[in-house]
Amino acid sequence: MTQDRFSDGELARFQEDGFVVVRALADAGTCQRILDVARDHLARAMAPVEYEAQLHYPGAPASLDAPGGHTVRRLLQACARDAAFRHWGASAALAGRLRQLLGPEVLLAQAHHNCVMTKQPRYSSVTGWHQDIRYWSFARPDLVSVWLALGRETPENGCLSFIPGTHRMHFAGERLDPALFLREDLPENQALIARGRTPVLDAGDVVFFHCRTFHAAGANRTDAAKFSLVFTYHAAGNAPLPGSRSASLPDIAL
Repeated sequence: MTQDRFSDGELARFQEDGFVVVRALADAGTCQRILDVARDHLARAMAPVEYEAQLHYPGAPASLDAPGGHTVRRLLQACARDAAFRHWGASAALAGRLRQLLGPEVLLAQAHHNCVMTKQPRYSSVTGWHQDIRYWSFARPDLVSVWLALGRETPENGCLSFIPGTHRMHFAGERLDPALFLREDLPENQALIARGRTPVLDAGDVVFFHCRTFHAAGANRTDAAKFSLVFTYHAAGNAPLPGSRSASLPDIAL
């Protein structure tokens, strides 16, 4: 395996499960540079940001005026924030693997993800089981997100969980709630959720996951903030629909 390609086994796991973890893909220096910028921007609440209170997820503050109301969930528009984010998002280590998944011409979608995800102590929320494609508008539901852990990620601090194979499944509308989260009160969904996997990540580990793969994340129950950098990519031939949010910002060619 070369440095910028999946092994045959990794590629097969992605195709079967809808996600794959690549260990230590980013070196310690890269992670530290990104983390230093993220911590600085978080400390200054450097706009644009998204607050936990704006999402109304379980465990989030009730409003911006409530205790913890200005807890930042995401530092938005990462590519426009700092070169450290852009360099990782367009790095050869990602581009080569993404071409294996999406084809020879790959674009980074600035309109989706393109952010530093944070999980803060005390006021972080729970994200239910969902597919990222639910609010995205493209010619085909075929995009890949790349999640870089900037520190250790475990169930205790709100790491990601995935339900393997769901990127290849069809879900009737009644299995989802009005916000398009998987309904956890239905026996058929409970059986599916029981198949979920929760990979523990260390700094530099990367998860590649399909936009139709159901995933979820818990709250941060530790005393330390968790940081992750996430970008989303699509093939040049899979264009965002005109007039949609997905077409609201220019893509970046790798």
